[in-house]
Amino acid sequence: MAKLSINAAAAAAALVCLAAFGTTSSSAASPLAPVAGPGPTAPPRFVPGPCPKPPEPIEALGSAKCGLLEVPENRARAGSRTIELPVAVIAAAQPKPGQDPVVFMAGGPGADTFDDIPFLVDSGLNKDRDLIIMGQRGNLYARPNLACPEVDRYNATAVGLRYDAQASAKPLLDAVKQCHDRLVADGVDLSAYNTTENAADFADLRTALGIGQWNVYGYSYGTNLALTYLREHPEGIRAVALDSLAPPKETVLPVTWSSARQGIKGILDACAAEPRCKSRYPDVDRTLTERVRTLEAKPLVLNAKPPKGGDTVEVDIDGGALLNLLVANAIKPADLPAALDELGHGRTERVARARAADSVQNVGAVAHGLIESVACGEWVPGSSPSDLLGAGRAAFPGWPDTVLAQAPQLPFQYDVCRIWSVPDRTATQRVATRSAVPALVIHGTFDTKTGASLSKDAARTLSRSTSVVIPGIGHWVVPQSPCAQQVLASFFARPTEPDTGCVAGVTPQPFTIVPK
Repeated sequence: MAKLSINAAAAAAALVCLAAFGTTSSSAASPLAPVAGPGPTAPPRFVPGPCPKPPEPIEALGSAKCGLLEVPENRARAGSRTIELPVAVIAAAQPKPGQDPVVFMAGGPGADTFDDIPFLVDSGLNKDRDLIIMGQRGNLYARPNLACPEVDRYNATAVGLRYDAQASAKPLLDAVKQCHDRLVADGVDLSAYNTTENAADFADLRTALGIGQWNVYGYSYGTNLALTYLREHPEGIRAVALDSLAPPKETVLPVTWSSARQGIKGILDACAAEPRCKSRYPDVDRTLTERVRTLEAKPLVLNAKPPKGGDTVEVDIDGGALLNLLVANAIKPADLPAALDELGHGRTERVARARAADSVQNVGAVAHGLIESVACGEWVPGSSPSDLLGAGRAAFPGWPDTVLAQAPQLPFQYDVCRIWSVPDRTATQRVATRSAVPALVIHGTFDTKTGASLSKDAARTLSRSTSVVIPGIGHWVVPQSPCAQQVLASFFARPTEPDTGCVAGVTPQPFTIVPK
């Protein structure tokens, strides 16, 4: 098992998916060979080779078959240079003849896909099918790697800054500009790091590996990628499983507020439905509003140790910081009512330690360059700061505008995108996927990053889809829910008739009750 628990893995994923900043990871710089220089565009090919070697070994990679997929950086540009994407094929634990493999599309974008392998294996993705992993373009172990150590270093200090103050924007924007300018000077074509090219990479991978048909499983941004792939390259796709759906047509910056509201409301409603929680923490929705307003007016400045070790750091907790801890799942849903109650009585340790977590950064592990190229080309265009503020006011009436003016997990994103300066790709990307390929749509009632309404909207254009709602689970459902694992396995076995019977018996984890 990897160094994180399954719940912690989902929390870490939530920090990356649709979120440019405040992300942790565990892997070091890529050992792969440099990218080939400019010249005639070479056809895609798979080159067998060694597996990536993370600092903490991943057991499944010990017996995997690995290599590199070589593809053009920009397929629309003649003579585009070749880039390299790391690939691992993990054999089925109990192989059955004729079973089509599963290819995994990770969240993010920008997260280390290979770090997800232990959770996929523990979830049974390779129980009787080969599991194929490919790091997306620009990510760790790919060449080029669009890491932004400048942003990571900013994140390490940002825990001591007001989350949503203009004074915090300048060092962030300086870090973004430094990364942008460095990548461009290195010859990276930032416009080529988008979901359309990502999808074409997976289409090339299937043919390069000689696979006639496979199944797709993606979570979070990986569902956005999977739907793009299904729309643009439907050949060879047997079935598609979409976990914590972020559909291309609906993924726009203001939607972050409605998703946050839906997930938080799911948690608060579950408290109200549990007699012990309701009795101990009455009207927790009102309590949350009070805490956000109080902290925004008078932030707490505290000293705290990160939960997983490290030096004591000074943390600043304002209303925006509290909201983002909830969206990032840094405070577990079961602990949320207790944490809000503790704040009201001067007990700050739980929230302060959660805020301190981001002071420990693994510099260079997250491909912020890929995040920004996707966000600024596909999610941000077509909306304005006033649209974002309006969405925030609709989601959380009565909250301070200073909190609502910044998208959850994406502070100052309009300013960031002016620096990143990639083409508007919404006409190409913000399109519904219409398909009769069997699809499974899974979401959790506590998901604060991709709200349930997104799943409903996307499922309408997937004519052979099955939708499953897992109570009490947040972002990235399958690793956290044995029931969801059963449903997923039955879906890949019988894509048009998955067994969803276990869902009726799922209940949320009991809430934490602290003495008065």
